[in-house]
Amino acid sequence: MNDSAEPSSQSAPGVAPDDTSTAKQAVSDELRSDVSQAAAQAHEEANAKTAGRRVVVAEDEAIIRMDIVEILRDSGYEVVAEAGDGEAAVAAVREHKPDLVVMDVKMPVMDGITAAETISRERLAPVVMLTAFSQTELVERARDAGAMAYVVKPFSASDLLPAAEIALSRHAEITALESEVADLQERFEIRKQVERAKGLLMSAMGMSEPEAFRWIQKTSMDRRLSMREVAEVVLTQVKPKDKPKRM
Repeated sequence: MNDSAEPSSQSAPGVAPDDTSTAKQAVSDELRSDVSQAAAQAHEEANAKTAGRRVVVAEDEAIIRMDIVEILRDSGYEVVAEAGDGEAAVAAVREHKPDLVVMDVKMPVMDGITAAETISRERLAPVVMLTAFSQTELVERARDAGAMAYVVKPFSASDLLPAAEIALSRHAEITALESEVADLQERFEIRKQVERAKGLLMSAMGMSEPEAFRWIQKTSMDRRLSMREVAEVVLTQVKPKDKPKRM
């Protein structure tokens, strides 16, 4: 008896070799389709994130300016104005009030750093600086001028777009912090005025501190005024040893 047997190709039970190959091809095609859909979705999400973001582009070299505009528009940004010198850039930013400025350092009439200083001082928009040089001194000057990000030429979309997002993010963080500081200052001023009004009521009527505070609070609720407004009325109308007038 011969125990040896001819080798045979193995396949799933009940499935012909051609069917197995077809199934593998179908799975491969499906995976490629999934990857393509995921890439398309990621691109759409990136464009949606930047959609509506308005940009002013300032670059004295027309070809480079065209490249910048194309990169930004392809990524969903709206380029609202272009400029070939720093003075025109500042004027465009003042007119259009964009979300972002992309600007070259070396430009005629007014250089980019001087323009960035003006834009930053007037709190018009975050600035991304472009330059062919990467010296530490120039980077520091751009930073001191208020630039939020810095890109060295030659650059590609993978260099410019992250810098734009960084500039927008930093500007948003700074704006939020400034708002918080302003809110704290406002609360502090209100507290000071209420404290002064309480002291005046205590002096005028011999109220205790809790009684003076409750009077301000109740008047605020009854008259639908803020406590600051009530405190201002007390400070302007109530004199020492006078009774507070009904409002």
